[in-house]
Amino acid sequence: MWALIKDNKIEEIIRFPKTMVIDDVTHSRRIFTSWSWTELNNIGIYTVEDGTKGNDNFEYTSQPTYTYSASGKKVTTAYTTTDRALDDTEAKDESGNNILDEKGNKTYNYGLKTQAKEKAKQQANGLINRFNWLVERSIYDSSKSIPDAVKTYVAAIRTDCGEIETAIDGASDMTAFKLLYADTYKEVDGEQVVDVVARVNRWTDDYDVKSYTR
Repeated sequence: MWALIKDNKIEEIIRFPKTMVIDDVTHSRRIFTSWSWTELNNIGIYTVEDGTKGNDNFEYTSQPTYTYSASGKKVTTAYTTTDRALDDTEAKDESGNNILDEKGNKTYNYGLKTQAKEKAKQQANGLINRFNWLVERSIYDSSKSIPDAVKTYVAAIRTDCGEIETAIDGASDMTAFKLLYADTYKEVDGEQVVDVVARVNRWTDDYDVKSYTR
């Protein structure tokens, strides 16, 4: 991006090359790709450096604010981030009244913890559902049992899900919650490799039951 500066003030943020009229002179959009920075600066156009945005999974990010530095010959961008709510909150209208459902019950804005636990349940169900055909087969043909390896795997996935939900509930603040999504690393032969997969992504492997998936 670029910025048009006049009298040390930002007149315009330019996101895409376009024809510019500056001091009654019309400049083709090609100046943004063919002119040097010195040439652009001479007519008041400076580079815009982007700032660091928040992680949308955990934070809200404000609209950008821009600051021009005459000495640095550039415009910097800054954002303000606000943590998303971890816990559920009652849904309210603009007047502060509770928003009720069709039966008169309170409704809620679900926080990150509830959303994360719901996602864990969905992942667990997805991993287990691959073996539903074995259950159906055992119902229609009692001579066909569910393999022990599958039973063990399904039980392990349920345990995993329970442990993930417990870890989510136990996160006391945003810092602790973010750690649930962070892998840990170790150095092997001079390279950083994953040592422990993040808790929310750590599920029992299906190596012993792959042949039964459908």
